[in-house]
Amino acid sequence: MNTYQIIILLSYLCVTAFGYWLQFLNLSHLKRYGDIVPEEFKGYIDEGLLKKTRDYTLEHSRFGFIESIFDNIVVIIFFFGGLLNIYNSWVASFNLSFILWGILFFLILSFAKTVLSIPFDLYSTFRIENKYGFNTMTGKLWLTDFLKSILLSTILISIMSAAAFFLIKASPEYWWFFVWLFFLAFSLFMMYISPYVIEPLFNKFTPVEDEEMEGSIKDLMKKASIKVSRVFKMDASKRSKHTNAYFSGIGKVKRIVLYDTLLQIMNKNEILSVLAHEAGHWKKKHVLKMLVIIESLSFIGIYISFHIIKTGILGRLFDIQADTIFVNLILLGFIGGIVSFPLTPLFSYLSRRHEKEADKFAAEMTENPEAMATSLIKLSKDNLSNLYPHPLYASFYYSHPPVVKRIREIMGEEKYKRG
Repeated sequence: MNTYQIIILLSYLCVTAFGYWLQFLNLSHLKRYGDIVPEEFKGYIDEGLLKKTRDYTLEHSRFGFIESIFDNIVVIIFFFGGLLNIYNSWVASFNLSFILWGILFFLILSFAKTVLSIPFDLYSTFRIENKYGFNTMTGKLWLTDFLKSILLSTILISIMSAAAFFLIKASPEYWWFFVWLFFLAFSLFMMYISPYVIEPLFNKFTPVEDEEMEGSIKDLMKKASIKVSRVFKMDASKRSKHTNAYFSGIGKVKRIVLYDTLLQIMNKNEILSVLAHEAGHWKKKHVLKMLVIIESLSFIGIYISFHIIKTGILGRLFDIQADTIFVNLILLGFIGGIVSFPLTPLFSYLSRRHEKEADKFAAEMTENPEAMATSLIKLSKDNLSNLYPHPLYASFYYSHPPVVKRIREIMGEEKYKRG
C-alpha cells in the first residue's frame, strides 16, 4: 500500500469513526433522557410505551452498527486489499464491447451488494420489526419483492449504463456534459412514470373510499392551488404497520397517496394537516430547489471527474493493472463520498428548513395547528420514533427537526412555557 492509499484509507476511517462517535452520542443521550415523557406527549404515551420506543431505537441502532462494521470491512478489502484490481481484470478478460463491458461491470457489483445485504434485511424485517409489532410481511412476499427489485434494478442499471457509455464513446471530450444531461432527463422521466409503472409493482393503489374525505382533500389542494389527479389509498399494511403519506409524480400526474395504516389512526383534520404539509413542499418549491442544488453539484462533480479520469492518476494510485474508465468511476465514487461527507450537515439543514416552512404553511392553511401537532404525535407514537435525539447528531443527520421541537414551533413556545 503506497502513501496516497494510506492517506485515503485514513481519511475514510476518520469519516467512519466520526459517524460512529455521533451515533454513540445519540444513544447515550437517549439512555439518559429516554424514560421522560415530554410535556407534548402526555396523555398519548406512557412510560411503558416510551421504554418500548427507546428499546426499539437502541436495538435498530446497535444492529445498524454491526451492519455498518461489516460493510466497512468489505469496502476496505475491496478498495485496499486488491479485490478491485482482481475484479476489474476479471471482467476485462471477457473481451466484451465497451458498452457491454460497462454494463456487466456495474451489474455484478450491484448484485454482489444486494446479496451481501440479504442477511441483514431478513434479520431487520423478521426479527427486529417483528419483535416490536411492525412487520406484517410473509416470507413469500419478501421473496417476491426481492425478485422484483433485482429485475427492476437490472433493467434500470442496464439502461443507464448503456446510455452513459454510448455517450462516452460517441463524444470522448464532452461526454461529461451529455452524461449529466441524460441523468437529469432520466431522473425527471422516472419521477413522471413512477406512479404508473414502478409503484404498482409493489403495492396496490385504490381510490379513497370515503367520498367526504376525498372531497375535503381536493378542496384543501384547491385552496393551495395544487391540482392532483386522484387521492389513493396504498395497502402498506401488508408489509408493515408503519404509517405515512406522500405526494407522487410531477406535473399533471401528481397524486396523493395515503397509507391505509395512516387512515386507521388519524381523524380527518389530522390527515388534512399531514397533506397540507406535503402541499407546502410543492408551494414553496422545495423539490425544485433541492433538485437545482443537487444537479448543480453533480454538474461540477462530473466535470472534475472527467479531468481526473483523463490524467489516469487514480489507476496509478491504486496500482490498477487494467486502467479502465469503469474502475476510475468506482474509485471516484468512493473518494467522492469521503470528500463530500462535510456537506452532510448542510443538506440536512436545508431539509430541516424546508420541513419547518412546510409545517408553518400547513398550520396557516388549515388554521388548525392543533391537528398538525396531534398528527405528528400520532406518527411518532405509532412509528416508535426517537423523541430524544442528541442535538449534534440531529443537526448532522436529521432531515426533519426533532418531533418535540416541531410541535413546539407549530403550537408556539409560549404555550408550553405557561404550561
